Amino acid sequence: MTRSMTGFGRAQKIIEGRDILVEIRSVNHRYYEFSSRLPRAYGYLDDKLKTLIQNKISRGKVEVSVVINNVEEKNTIVQLNSSMVKGYINALRQVDPQLGLRDDLTLNSIFRIPDAFNVQKTVEDEDEICNCVCEVANEAAQKFVLMRETEGERLKNDVLSRINTIYNMVSAVEELSPLTVENYRNKLYQKLTEILESSQIDQQRILTEAAIFADKIAVDEETVRLRSHMSQLQTLLGTDEPVGRKLDFIVQEMNREVNTIGSKAQDIQITKLVVNMKSEIEKIREQIQNIE
Repeated sequence: MTRSMTGFGRAQKIIEGRDILVEIRSVNHRYYEFSSRLPRAYGYLDDKLKTLIQNKISRGKVEVSVVINNVEEKNTIVQLNSSMVKGYINALRQVDPQLGLRDDLTLNSIFRIPDAFNVQKTVEDEDEICNCVCEVANEAAQKFVLMRETEGERLKNDVLSRINTIYNMVSAVEELSPLTVENYRNKLYQKLTEILESSQIDQQRILTEAAIFADKIAVDEETVRLRSHMSQLQTLLGTDEPVGRKLDFIVQEMNREVNTIGSKAQDIQITKLVVNMKSEIEKIREQIQNIE
């Protein structure tokens, strides 16, 4: 299936107490280029994500964005600093009899004691996190690839439609080319008649001149090659392989053949057809720049 290099995919899921969001977007590029935006502590995910995406596409400039929020603080340990709290309490109770104050120490009083609790972050399991993120990334990648396929199908249909238009114009050129030679022969005959003021014209000379002219403006070889290029293009668009670079080369060859036809054209109608064909080829070229 033909794929576009433009795509977007998004997935979000809560796994193992973590809210994970993955977004994948891409634009056209000559090769595969990957970049990621990750939380600072999760930089080790970059290579895994790069490989994951590369296994699904071959070309495009891809950016993957990952956001990880801990819903359950499983990686946080809170411990009471017992010795410090006991020291504060003992000191306060020694003050009571000296100043005649009432002992109103409660559990809430402990929270007011500086550094009463030690908060520690446990070391996270990188393999576990990697598996969780890759699970979400795979879901995002499925949507990402589906969008590329949908857009690719649209591009394919547009290109095929323009190819059919060019086919019709090539047929018109093939019909007009012999008429151009006939018109040249008739004009040559009239001109010689006027110059020589006689109806006794050397027919062989006219036939020879017409033959030379016909050979000069002949576009049979160009139209045959042009049809061949268009047939190859249609075949490639029907394959499941990445064909963007091949298509680009074929379109260049198509443009070259049309330019040659234009340089040989001695008829205003053929010239107009050449201009229209070049316009369609340029539109095809723009479209295939987005095909993988």
